[in-house]
Amino acid sequence: MRTYTIQEISKITGLPQATLRYYDNEGLFPHLERKESNYRIFTDVELETIRIIECFKKAGLSIKQISYYMKLIQEGDSTLKERLEIMENQKKALLRQIEDLNKSVECVDFKINYYKKAIEDGTEKYVHEEFLKMKGIK
Repeated sequence: MRTYTIQEISKITGLPQATLRYYDNEGLFPHLERKESNYRIFTDVELETIRIIECFKKAGLSIKQISYYMKLIQEGDSTLKERLEIMENQKKALLRQIEDLNKSVECVDFKINYYKKAIEDGTEKYVHEEFLKMKGIK
């Protein structure tokens, strides 16, 4: 198995060394070994763990939640249901975020079309009047 220094892992992942040290201090690399000089020795296992951590962070999990999840993994099969529940709940939260983002995209699309029509007409007066009629305001 290939080994990496913290500098190499930082370069590969784009994460600052301080972040990698923080992850280690939070217990996110349970199998991380150290040299006699106390330097961290990363492997492909930690590299994959970093990819998972970054995925989970993008999915909205905090480092504290990720750390808890990693501890559950260490506890073994008795925590499978709890880990599944964590992932299912996070997926539900992500789907709600996607729904909110889609609504925001619809709003922006409306404004884009509004401005395109106003530019085509040379004024937004008529477009604005149509907007008000469409919304039942006028």
